[in-house]
Amino acid sequence: MVLIRHIPFLRAVFLHSLTAFGGPQGHIGMMLKTFVTQRRDLTQEELMEYNAFCQMLPGASSTQVLTLIGYKRGGLPLAILTLIVWILPACTLMGALSFLVRYFEHHDGEQAVLKYIAPMTIGFLAYASTIAFRLAIHNTITRVIMVMCTILSLAFFKIPWMIPLLIVIGGFVTNLSDRRIPQGNEVPKKIKWGNIWLFAFIFIMAGVLSEQARKYDWPNRRPINLFENTYRFGSIVFGGGQVLVALMYEQFVIRPESEKVIQKNPNAVKIDREAFYTGAGLVRAIPGPVFSIAAFMGGMAMSDRGTGWQVIGCIIGTVAIFLPSALLVLFFFPVWSNLKKYAVVFRALEGINATVVGFLVASTLYMIKDISMTEWVDHGWMNTIVMVGTWLMLYYSRLPSPIIVIICLVLGYLF
Repeated sequence: MVLIRHIPFLRAVFLHSLTAFGGPQGHIGMMLKTFVTQRRDLTQEELMEYNAFCQMLPGASSTQVLTLIGYKRGGLPLAILTLIVWILPACTLMGALSFLVRYFEHHDGEQAVLKYIAPMTIGFLAYASTIAFRLAIHNTITRVIMVMCTILSLAFFKIPWMIPLLIVIGGFVTNLSDRRIPQGNEVPKKIKWGNIWLFAFIFIMAGVLSEQARKYDWPNRRPINLFENTYRFGSIVFGGGQVLVALMYEQFVIRPESEKVIQKNPNAVKIDREAFYTGAGLVRAIPGPVFSIAAFMGGMAMSDRGTGWQVIGCIIGTVAIFLPSALLVLFFFPVWSNLKKYAVVFRALEGINATVVGFLVASTLYMIKDISMTEWVDHGWMNTIVMVGTWLMLYYSRLPSPIIVIICLVLGYLF
């Protein structure tokens, strides 16, 4: 079998999946060391181009980059195997964690250990907002987009289509001027969009089936709704795992508690706030993609139906979150050489990134607001210390994320 000769490469991917901490930025640094310097699977220039290309797509960017490395080496079969080997360890760990949460809920000592996970998660989100601001906000138009997106996101946080709408508007606004990024003289070749139909077909069918299941209250409709929600996230998330966490918080924690949803869709997929914070916090302590949090959320969404359904929920979350990323990157990459000649793409990306920054800021503020008054009264000073301390450690030190998580767990145990 031809793939046998790629076993050393897949072994390197597996080892990378067990040691890749620090999110997409950290992952790229480790890819440079492993796949460029040590193995020479590709050049540094190729890796940087892959990374730039994947930043323009929604989904898990570091996962998409690694998938492209596999695609370069062995075509589509190796790309799929690379994707599976990369996501399996993290998704397995996060899926297993969804079973352990029920244990934590019934043991006060273990639950106390997790009491500062929520403010720690806010610290991580604030750090992501800071870094995103530094990278994406450079001129007046991006500042205006960021501020307006922050205000609108806060005002309409419970409306699920608000974020996609703001992303589209942000990309449109930065295309109103061609001064910053003018179109070159080279005329791009016509792009064939046929390959994207599979992605669109799944997106539309998932939405139609989910709506029909809700409207007619199909038995066991929750897996259908869960797939649609998660596939939609994988299709629209720009900005990495921090944005995904914020979107899931709105969809699975905040939205099901609104009066409108309770009246029209009382059986909407819902996750307990404390369980959500536990998953959102501990995902930083494991190697691999932050998008593996979808395995945890899928398991929690089905946890009240027994072990079998919970395992199915973990699988649905894993497949639905990573499938759009794989389809988009593998279908669009062959036309990248043409696509990157369109200045309109880069202008749109400028506005999209500014929108993402605004949403990150809004999510940070919303999560701070969502910490209960009881929690502020009982240990508000420690919540503040954990939030600010997490941000300071991330911004000014080289402490890896798992160490910060362990510090917060120890604080929960001691205080």
